[in-house]
Amino acid sequence: MIFRQLFDPDSCTYTYLIGSTGMKEAVLIDPVDGHLEDYLDLLRRLGLSLKYSIETHVHADHITASGRLRQQTGAETAVSRLCGAMGADHQLTDAYVLGFAGGEEIKVLATPGHTPGSSSFLWRDRVFTGDTLLINGCGRTDFQGGDPGALYDSITERLFALPAETLVYPGHDYHGRRVSCIGQERAINPRLAGTREQFIEIMQRLDLPKPRRIDEAVPRNRLCGLHEEEVRQG
Repeated sequence: MIFRQLFDPDSCTYTYLIGSTGMKEAVLIDPVDGHLEDYLDLLRRLGLSLKYSIETHVHADHITASGRLRQQTGAETAVSRLCGAMGADHQLTDAYVLGFAGGEEIKVLATPGHTPGSSSFLWRDRVFTGDTLLINGCGRTDFQGGDPGALYDSITERLFALPAETLVYPGHDYHGRRVSCIGQERAINPRLAGTREQFIEIMQRLDLPKPRRIDEAVPRNRLCGLHEEEVRQG
């Protein structure tokens, strides 16, 4: 199997490519529109066809490349049905399984809190947590229907229930960190060190600035990154 962790420095977003050398199929998780040509070039160089472009949630800080990847490659798009992205080919629910490459499976874990439709993706020994669980942190909950209590439950009851050695690949990191594991996040993540009530209080007091691109990004990402006129024209 092929695994690549790709990085967008503008939004500090991680995109992940999983590919099969045998079946020549690939999946992209959280692709960023500005790197469309990079993804297409990487797929060509590796000799892979893209089967799925999947999203951990409707992003507020960048435009997804999923819609354009579908146009260019025929890949199917996927996002939680709770995200309101009705243009996606797969409306994901908890325990939904995306199969590819003749036996590989990506299992959906519903992990709401950052947004109601936030999902994590479990593949083999690793989990892709989007903005739900970050390395030594977690996503914010002050817009898009965020709920700190739901986020605490998603992390502690769903993600922390995974085996300690499960690798954690987040949707962002702002300090150059690339990977963690469930055992480490259980032990030292400072956001999750206290009680549920303490976590809710911390999240309610963050007072973070509004994401720079939220007004543009959210409506377009509900259309898989496309403009309304592009969707109307088919």
